[in-house]
Amino acid sequence: MKKKILLVVFVLILLVWLNNSSAFIDPGSNATGVLAHRGVHQTFSMENLENDTCTAQRINPVTHSFIENTIPSMQAAFDAGAEVVQLDVHLTRDKRFAVFHDWELECRTNGKGVTQDQDMAYLKTLDVGYGYTADGGATYPLRGKGVGLMPTLRDVFEAFPNRLFLINFKSRRADEGEALVQLLTENPQWKDMVFGVQGGDVPTRIVTGSLPDIRGSDKKSTLACLGQYEALGWTGYVPDACRNSLVRVPENLAWALWGWPHKFTRRMEDAGSIVVLMGPYGAGGFGSGIDRSDQLGSVPDNFDGLVWTDRVEVVGPALSGKV
Repeated sequence: MKKKILLVVFVLILLVWLNNSSAFIDPGSNATGVLAHRGVHQTFSMENLENDTCTAQRINPVTHSFIENTIPSMQAAFDAGAEVVQLDVHLTRDKRFAVFHDWELECRTNGKGVTQDQDMAYLKTLDVGYGYTADGGATYPLRGKGVGLMPTLRDVFEAFPNRLFLINFKSRRADEGEALVQLLTENPQWKDMVFGVQGGDVPTRIVTGSLPDIRGSDKKSTLACLGQYEALGWTGYVPDACRNSLVRVPENLAWALWGWPHKFTRRMEDAGSIVVLMGPYGAGGFGSGIDRSDQLGSVPDNFDGLVWTDRVEVVGPALSGKV
């Protein structure tokens, strides 16, 4: 009787392994894509970050003049091999989408006030490089170089026809989602340029509910997807939270996902989703990227997904040489 029980257990384990092994998946010769967070930009120390930390005042020594969320930074990202560029948006007082990260203007610019409370005409007068310093305020190497560089989302779409963008809502305002739906409905040529939407859960879900061809994710849906899949994915089941989504996977937890890497990405693809490989999960949550060439060992060969990075100028060329 004991031998029969052991045999049954062995057979069950074997079946689970067969159902979740990538050994029998031919990944082909997929070229791994790169998702550039904010384009080519100034990086900064991630230690002891708080929600109100002014990251422009803690940047690393400047090695280039690109400023995040600007058209030159996006062009540089595409030139470095990015397939998708992530950008941040705020719906302004005059109902235009300003492409800018911060909730308030004081940290990064020479302006004052809450970004979404301004008119776009005022925002376009600002110097978005004004507040950057790597030496505690002794020098401001980008000051004067970002005047008039805050674009609208319309500016971005017009500058980069046929490129792909991940739009990050900085608020939870419903009218942001409604405004993006209206913009894309009135300009259908831009809808295919929206790789996905993320950030504030309310506008994200308004967009994906109104435009089901557009993928969306937010923090809650990401955690629900990974948690539910970890519980049931051994059966091959893909939960609803993982469907039509951007499935963000931290590199240090990827090994634990059923079917990682190639069977997992195929399951997500069949569910209308794309897997985005992030940096390691840690104190910063899901926010870190794969930013150094020595981290590329965690990217599976012929990985059929995207690699999220804050250093596309480093990772893009290195990844191109790896796959």
